[in-house]
Amino acid sequence: MVKEEEESPNRPDNTAFTQQRLPAWQPMLSAGIVIPGFVVIGLVFIGIGVALFVTSRSITVLEIDYTGVDKDSPCFKCSDPDIKNCPCTVDFTIDTLFEGPLFLYYGLSNYFQNYRKYSASKDLTQLSGDLANFKAPSDDCYPYDYSAQKPIVPCGSIANSMFNDTFKLFHMVKGTKNPVALDGKGIAWWTDYNVKFRNPSVNPLKDAFNGTTKPPFWPKPAYELDPTDPANNGFINQDFLVWMRAAALPNFRKLYRRISEGEYEKGLPAGNYSLEIAYNYPVLKFEGRKKVVFSNVSWMGGKNEFLGIAYLVIGSLCVVMSIVMLIVYAKFKFPEED
Repeated sequence: MVKEEEESPNRPDNTAFTQQRLPAWQPMLSAGIVIPGFVVIGLVFIGIGVALFVTSRSITVLEIDYTGVDKDSPCFKCSDPDIKNCPCTVDFTIDTLFEGPLFLYYGLSNYFQNYRKYSASKDLTQLSGDLANFKAPSDDCYPYDYSAQKPIVPCGSIANSMFNDTFKLFHMVKGTKNPVALDGKGIAWWTDYNVKFRNPSVNPLKDAFNGTTKPPFWPKPAYELDPTDPANNGFINQDFLVWMRAAALPNFRKLYRRISEGEYEKGLPAGNYSLEIAYNYPVLKFEGRKKVVFSNVSWMGGKNEFLGIAYLVIGSLCVVMSIVMLIVYAKFKFPEED
């Protein structure tokens, strides 16, 4: 007699699913499908690339370097780090209408905000308004956690190095300086303003900072960033929020203001302009540069030719590969495929 095999207790049930007998389907990719598919994908990518590239080239950008490295620069006298709040004026001319709405950025180069220890040097619990961390900042903030045995609020390297140059723009008309309104509302991310950063529930806000001190680099404490507007003061100050979102690359620009109100809503008309700068931020120690950038935008955002070029390159490669595959197929196709 044949001894019956004992079933293993770990053996799956004898079903189509557990024994992998379910019906399956997989595409049979033939040359008649792959080659036209590559051609279609390539042409679509080339069309998108052309649209993106042409749109990006239509965006107007004006960059003004005000680092003050050259002796003939109007800000040369301010490049001395011992001079604080140094005023300098940069004059420039616009030949044709600079179509709006316009955005004013400040730009920094050779500045590594993506350095891990720098970007992690902050206390998110403190920045969310937790008073317990006002008295005992996180160790991540070292060496900017205490100063003269007082806790620093906000603590950390990234907060301490907040950009503090300020700008005022004037339109020169027949010797008269007409101020151009700069709107600083809503320039930060919605999540940063409404979720991530919060002020303590203390009124007045100044009382929450009792027993603490400001960051060493700051000229004034956080509760005085904008005392005239409670919705733009303390940890929810728009300029502070923009700075605290670290840039990924060493050369970057951050939004400072919009030009979208009053008589300049449609843009800056041709003429002479004067940009008054309160020069505070030192960059020459690390061989950095500072600039202001005026730019408008399109449906695809700001000026960025890389995306259009990337689409054009990938689309062209798809078309080239389709031609190569067609040649190979025509020369080496198997008889049974005829």
